[in-house]
Amino acid sequence: MTPTPVDLLIEARWIIPVKPDNTTLEHHAIAVHDGRIVAVLPINEARSRFVATKTVSLPDHVVTPGFVNLHCHAAMTLMRGLADDLPLMRWLQEAIWPAESRHASHAFVRDGSLLAAAEMLRGGITTCNDMYFFPEATAEAFARLGLRGVLGITVIEFPSQYAADADDYLRKGLEARDAWRDNPLIRFALAPHAPYTVSNKSFERIGALADELELPIHIHIHETAGEVADSVREFGQRPVARLESLGLLGPSLIGVHAVHLDTEDIERLAIHQCAIAHCPTSNMKLASGAAPVASLLDRQLAVGLGSDGAASNNRLDLLREMRQASLLAKLQTSDAAALPAHQALRMATLDGARALGLDAEIGSIEPGKAADIAALRIDDPDELPCYHPASHLIHVLDRRAVSDVWVGGQRRVKHGKLLQITNTELLGIARLWQNKLRQ
Repeated sequence: MTPTPVDLLIEARWIIPVKPDNTTLEHHAIAVHDGRIVAVLPINEARSRFVATKTVSLPDHVVTPGFVNLHCHAAMTLMRGLADDLPLMRWLQEAIWPAESRHASHAFVRDGSLLAAAEMLRGGITTCNDMYFFPEATAEAFARLGLRGVLGITVIEFPSQYAADADDYLRKGLEARDAWRDNPLIRFALAPHAPYTVSNKSFERIGALADELELPIHIHIHETAGEVADSVREFGQRPVARLESLGLLGPSLIGVHAVHLDTEDIERLAIHQCAIAHCPTSNMKLASGAAPVASLLDRQLAVGLGSDGAASNNRLDLLREMRQASLLAKLQTSDAAALPAHQALRMATLDGARALGLDAEIGSIEPGKAADIAALRIDDPDELPCYHPASHLIHVLDRRAVSDVWVGGQRRVKHGKLLQITNTELLGIARLWQNKLRQ
């Protein structure tokens, strides 16, 4: 039989496809053509069945789907470490909002998002669900580096350098969506900031737009105990109940943080099949608390992982979030079996894709899906021996192990180096904005 031509054959020591669950394939290959996965099969079979334009051999690597960062503020990379060791509201009111009022601009967001996209790609992240001002600038940065993005149309009630009021935020965000509608890597979501910064009137309009345009809703919820108490005092309802009364709960809603949930909150989220973006490092660093992830997973919610912004993390590193999520779940439940390695990886891949409504397209290594792929090298004596690659991925490796990354079959990282931008340019961006913000 004549071998079938394909663009790319990736041969690996191990492949963790994520679907089926709890599966690790040894000495397998991934055939890719026109940006999509054609087959996953043993290396010897792949060599006889396909003839590839390019073959990449990864004899010491574990290959996974590209990671999905379900919650980020990419441009805030320019504020990395600007205001550490503060609780959320002081951090926002005393440091972040004042800095944004002075510096937020198209250039700020484009440059910060370039730094963020570079960091994420080098860490194996191939999709980012972002929320920030000037989404068209984030789109420019992500598209240039080849990162898949879902960009939030941010809505808040108070004015900023970007927009005057909630209607203005929506108008400008929808214009950006229209301008980028033909780019295959860029999608949009509606992103009301939080229940404490958005009015009922604006929420009702956002709900109607989400239904009309079939867009996800990306929103911070129940991040702190103070936020919940303030909602009860002002609206007579906890934030989740308020969102339910306004018609916003549903499969398209991605609730970020979801730390301070009671049993009724969890039941509401489960009934409406909402998704959750779990951000363990940011929640710990801001002393917000720990989300009840085990309970959310028990109720079959889609729970993905987010880094949050580098200003509150201070890394955009899904490998670290997987480890933190797994350890935190074990600590919370006093159960060493809670959130095992394969499940943590699924949260960082297929469950994040499911939350975004993209699980038919990305999130697992399956024929027909886009070839969003990350390869991590396991050959350092400090990392060996390796008995269980999935466990190694979560508990041993860090993002420096990422060697190669593909998005839609296009190589974005080769042997640890970005192919679309130089370190010299990135260093120049970082130094420029550090000097501006320091002043």
